Amino acid sequence: MPLLKILEFPDARLKGMAQPIVRVDKQIQQLADDMAETMYDAPGIGLAAPQVAAGHRLIVVDVSENRNDLLTLVNPEIIVSTGEEEMKEGCLSVPGVVETVRRAEKVTVRATTVLGKTIELEADGLLAVCLQHEIDHLNGTLFVDHLSRLKQNLIRRKAEKRVRLGD
Repeated sequence: MPLLKILEFPDARLKGMAQPIVRVDKQIQQLADDMAETMYDAPGIGLAAPQVAAGHRLIVVDVSENRNDLLTLVNPEIIVSTGEEEMKEGCLSVPGVVETVRRAEKVTVRATTVLGKTIELEADGLLAVCLQHEIDHLNGTLFVDHLSRLKQNLIRRKAEKRVRLGD
């Protein structure tokens, strides 16, 4: 399984809307496996297909301490969200940036597994934040989009400078 290249902000491909997966075939299963390997290697706790230049509604998440509780979700959608909390977030596509983001405290997500089974998952804490973060990627939203315009501009300028300098 090859490691995939993770796109970095301000790459315009991160702002696109991912397309629903109609059928989970061997290519989608391979993409999911490659995404998981890439996420673990990075190291991260979540990765969405648009972050690796794949326009599919597919995410992988593992918030466990031992890195042994992989969730692979096809066409995930938040169907219920309640409460509000703030948590520090980072992103593999926005290296070196950690900021406090306000999100729902609890979410219920409906998705399909790579085996084709529809599931509903209730989550709170770090898992809820991670699911919201990754599903945002499927909709072309980065965690920095939840920040003030001032912080967004600062992060964009630093990212553009990084790209210019080839870092």
